[in-house]
Amino acid sequence: MKVCLISPPSFPLFYRQVPMVPPILEYLGALTLKVMPNVELQLIDGNVNEPKSKELDADLVGISTWTATAPWAYKFGDSLRKLGKKVVFGGIHSTALPIEAKEHADTVVVGEAESVWGDVLKDALKGNLKSFYYGERLPLDDMPFPLTGVLKGNYRFRAVFTARGCPYKCTFCYVRKYFGDIVRYRPIDKVVEEVAKYTGKVYYNGDDNIWGIDIKRSIELFTELSKSAKKWWRGFGDLRTPQEPEGNRLLKAAKDSGLFSVWVGWEASSEGVLKMYHASAKQGKNREEAIKKIKDYGIDVNIFVILGGRSDTAADFEKTVELAERLGVGIHPVLLTPFPGTELYEEYKPYLLKDKGWECYNGVNVLFEHPTMTTKEIEEMYYKVSLRLLDTKRIIKHFFEIPFRSFPVAHLVSLMEGISIRIASGKIYEDWKEEN
Repeated sequence: MKVCLISPPSFPLFYRQVPMVPPILEYLGALTLKVMPNVELQLIDGNVNEPKSKELDADLVGISTWTATAPWAYKFGDSLRKLGKKVVFGGIHSTALPIEAKEHADTVVVGEAESVWGDVLKDALKGNLKSFYYGERLPLDDMPFPLTGVLKGNYRFRAVFTARGCPYKCTFCYVRKYFGDIVRYRPIDKVVEEVAKYTGKVYYNGDDNIWGIDIKRSIELFTELSKSAKKWWRGFGDLRTPQEPEGNRLLKAAKDSGLFSVWVGWEASSEGVLKMYHASAKQGKNREEAIKKIKDYGIDVNIFVILGGRSDTAADFEKTVELAERLGVGIHPVLLTPFPGTELYEEYKPYLLKDKGWECYNGVNVLFEHPTMTTKEIEEMYYKVSLRLLDTKRIIKHFFEIPFRSFPVAHLVSLMEGISIRIASGKIYEDWKEEN
């Protein structure tokens, strides 16, 4: 049997600027060969080589869907099925809306794939696919190492996952809905082995929270990485954990293991909005002090800020620029996106704009009515603020704000990413102005 696994092209353009291997392809590819070693396997990254349905030589095509990529996946799935090929959808969007996804596929994997992927392949070989396969949340002890060397492209980074799940209750996030409230961990020795054997000099930790929840385990992981697989790396973390009593040990261990940059969720400017999103718990008592503390250990900090919620004002957009200057951090603003399957989606349902398809659920589009501002006003403020944060002078200024202890990797990565995202964002804004 010939199996092809596809990661759809990302939208908008600036999401393609990080040359990283799509983790889903190499992990699911490895799982495929583990449960059925004799299949002919093909992996396709749509950002590098957008596939053509008529040119695809496969019996079963698996497509992983995010909300913004779902329209592309649906259209491509329909074209494949017309050619007689079997299509299976999986991923976060298909899990949130499996009945919708099933309209464009022969079968849908709901939830995590490990417990059911072998059944999918066996049933496909027998020509007896079920409509839905419901994955269980299994322990992560037996995850295969990624299938490297198959996917072709000019990649510079890989992502390593060490845990799944999140106990925080943020209403806008689907991580907890997809992976669960209880955090499951991979064995530390397996993580260290994967980093040592399967990543380059710089890699990403793809966990939702690189150090939260179990501080003792995080310190142990970082300590073992520094002993056996020390490389430069970056990831996503909360601001609460560094403020804990063991925060200093944690940050030192993280830095010693090669952490040079961390993305953190600032989420909103006001405490009131944080509480509305149920995002206060992961901020801790003093998030500004937490950022300063992280930087004191030589780790660069970049923050996500959510803008454009129904309670936000024009002043909240302006505050992001002031925040970047005051804290000496990089900022990536996104427009509030009520993803299906989240509490926020249900809350915002009455206000959702009917003309906005799933392709607009990408962080740069207004998706709902605002009580005081128009869609055009909000989107224009978003683009202008984003480009101010990516102004050449601001990029250079942040270059010198990055702790010297992370030189040269943090500085070079920040510079390259800032310039490439600036170029892509400028193009997207010009296209937006032509349309509006």
